[in-house]
Amino acid sequence: MKVFLQKGPRQPAEEIEIKSGTTIEELYWSVKDELPYKVLAAKVDNKVEELSKKLTRSCRIEFLDMRTQIANLVYEHSLILIYLKSVEDVLGRVDTEILHALNKGLFTIIHKEGGVTEEEVAAIEARMHELVDADVPFVKEVVSREEALASLDALLLQDKKRLLEKSRNKKVRYFSLEGFKNFFYGEMVPSTGYIDLFELRKYREGVLVRYPHTSDPSVLQPYVDDVKLYEAFQETSHWQEILGIDSVIDLNECIEKNRMQEVIQLSEALHEKRIVEIAKEITEQKKRIILIAGPSSSGKTSFARRLCIQLAVNGARPLYMGTDDYFVERDETPLDANGEPDYENLSAIDIKLFNRDMNGLLAGETVDLPTFDFMLGKKIFGKRKTKIDHEQTIVIEGIHALNGELTKEIPDAEKYKIYISPLTQLCIDKHNRIPTTDARMIRRMVRDYKYRGHSAQETIREWPKVRAGEDKNIFPYNGEADAFFNSVHIYELSVLKKYAAPLLEAIEQDEPEYAEAHRLLRFLNFFQVYDDEDVIVNNSILREFIGGSIFFR
Repeated sequence: MKVFLQKGPRQPAEEIEIKSGTTIEELYWSVKDELPYKVLAAKVDNKVEELSKKLTRSCRIEFLDMRTQIANLVYEHSLILIYLKSVEDVLGRVDTEILHALNKGLFTIIHKEGGVTEEEVAAIEARMHELVDADVPFVKEVVSREEALASLDALLLQDKKRLLEKSRNKKVRYFSLEGFKNFFYGEMVPSTGYIDLFELRKYREGVLVRYPHTSDPSVLQPYVDDVKLYEAFQETSHWQEILGIDSVIDLNECIEKNRMQEVIQLSEALHEKRIVEIAKEITEQKKRIILIAGPSSSGKTSFARRLCIQLAVNGARPLYMGTDDYFVERDETPLDANGEPDYENLSAIDIKLFNRDMNGLLAGETVDLPTFDFMLGKKIFGKRKTKIDHEQTIVIEGIHALNGELTKEIPDAEKYKIYISPLTQLCIDKHNRIPTTDARMIRRMVRDYKYRGHSAQETIREWPKVRAGEDKNIFPYNGEADAFFNSVHIYELSVLKKYAAPLLEAIEQDEPEYAEAHRLLRFLNFFQVYDDEDVIVNNSILREFIGGSIFFR
């Protein structure tokens, strides 16, 4: 039979002939030498399938390697199962949690009295390599809901049992490895031999499980200790303790027990407390140039406005501005690899003028600040002649704000840098996390549909490009920050689901974005919808996405 094969992202499809009943894995192995990276899954007529899937009709196939979010999660799920199996083989049955992304890997906790030693971590890693070298198959088993509930009792997986009891699933998928069984919500590779690149590191009270990044699936990224990011996640853990919410099922129970008003108020109060702390530190250190950066859909504008209010309370009378008004003229904008204008490139900013203006303001001079006219593609002067006194601060928001090159002519003693991101730590259960990037994409999808006229398809289509820009321009500089602000609200996906789910459900299977929409819907299905938004204050960061923000009128 004939199939159309797309071997990688943005590659043209080739018409080829195969035997009916050929698996995707067999097709992959037949062309493996032509591909740059290992294939971990595939889209068959835009539906994600494991490599074990048999092809029995003419269809369109797209191979997925780790450069895609879908395949990246397939690798992650498979690696976690190998890790959990190896932990049990080395330490016996102990409680192990997969918490969040950190240091180009996953931060995990093995709950063993006295903690794990370096030697034990090395033994677990050695056992993982043994399983990989043996190329052990992952066995998928689909059972009834009743069988699953009984199995979860036997496996001591009570968090998964609580979640399943509330779900409407009639069938449940298990994956097992040499008899070690667990419950995952995504796809797996056929066997352990696919998961050949990883490392373990003992890290503080836990263990880092590191694996390749989507930017280059062939290598492990150099190890860099993101101390401040770790501390931000620790603060989030403390917030979750205060709120009494560790997982999706805890959040759903808050809705059922009418506790959400309290949860929302506490979450907002924790945000305000942190903003007050940052403003106090800025004031005490007499910093005057406040630089704010973070990835897409972090809530930078709402945060910056709220910070300005707290700085004003401290007597700083801040001037708020963005860097977009300092774009170079349109015909001077650098081009990307595809020959298109690259507005996220640092060279798209008139750095010399920006530094001259900021230093002029700091010196008490009257400065003619530009306003960029996006229709004309050039800066307009004469509309914003500005002067500040020696007690005022300047709050600047922009994607390059933490990059020292942007402010290289401004004295470091004047600068205070803030990194903001919604660092999602809420998990579906102990072994299935919610990636921060997915939570951000849902925020952006809702906002862009409501206020920018963009479809969910457009958001999904553009997201890889957005993330590539973040990997280049934002994430490498978060270690420069003096403060981290976690803009996540633990309850937000229960609110956003009402807006996002219909947009995702409207994407048809014949559309290229269907697979990603289906994946997002699958994890959103674990959340109950919370409808009462009246309790969400009008300066909430979440209002930037769902509407009703005092800062966006």
